[in-house]
Amino acid sequence: MSGLLSFFDLSDERGVLRTSIAVTFVISSLGIGFGLASGSFSIVFDGVYALIDGGMSLLSLVVVNLITSYALAGHLSRKLRERFSFGLWHLEPMVLGLNGALLISAALYALVTAVGSLLRGGRELEFGAALIYAVVTVMICSAIALVEWRANRTIKSEFIRLDVRGWIMSTGITAALLVAFLIGWAVQGTSWQWISPYIDPAVLAVVCALIIPLPIATVRRALADIFLVTPADMKAHLDAVAAAFVEKHGFVSYRAYAARVGRSKVIELYFIVPADAPARTIGEWDMLRDEMGDLVGDEGPDRWLTIVFTGDPEWAE
Repeated sequence: MSGLLSFFDLSDERGVLRTSIAVTFVISSLGIGFGLASGSFSIVFDGVYALIDGGMSLLSLVVVNLITSYALAGHLSRKLRERFSFGLWHLEPMVLGLNGALLISAALYALVTAVGSLLRGGRELEFGAALIYAVVTVMICSAIALVEWRANRTIKSEFIRLDVRGWIMSTGITAALLVAFLIGWAVQGTSWQWISPYIDPAVLAVVCALIIPLPIATVRRALADIFLVTPADMKAHLDAVAAAFVEKHGFVSYRAYAARVGRSKVIELYFIVPADAPARTIGEWDMLRDEMGDLVGDEGPDRWLTIVFTGDPEWAE
């Protein structure tokens, strides 16, 4: 029992992701099963959407394990460390970008399908089974979103943050389905019953139109990380501390290069030293590096910091 609790430990990033994956596959199975039983393509889409999200969460868990193992030298094979000597942080934005792109693609496909169904006169469905699915799923999705959000206040993981957003989206999607199915169930046997075939494709089209833009911000940031775009706030901070460092120690100038790659910060600082500056020992240069490292901040396994002192500006270009 203790082993199971450790496997789904909500104080650890990997434990939270494992919990999310397990719940996601349960929701996916319910969605596909109830969708086929009730004849609702919107429920089937909900299940397929959850299946894609669960698959990407599983891939995210693999990446988190690799990144964590790299930070702990003894937990990664020597061959893998030699092949990826610059670390494995670049895998994180790749997975996040792929996740967002797949979710957008699935929603676009479902939107086109829903519009086509509306033009063909809609489809009949069994509202009883649909309502049972919607109620159960809303309760599960909202509960797991709250649990992960509370856990991530301490963990502060980009993967978990995206996963929480996914659960909130799933809750919203299913809540919209629940409202639509209630309306469809209420109009049965009335003069408004003619609208019931249109309810399923109409709500699917609306939901897809609303969720398509949501992963765009994640994809944009992932692409920025992949293409090593320098974050403006990081560059401004480096410029401020490096300029003060140059003035304090009488150096000529500096060059600062920075990029964010997933959870990592890759920083290179080059300080141009006067050609006639007095000689310093290796220990003294290292003390200057330690001082600059403290000014840069965020010391830890996810910071890659290189500090170079040279009298030739060409080495800094």
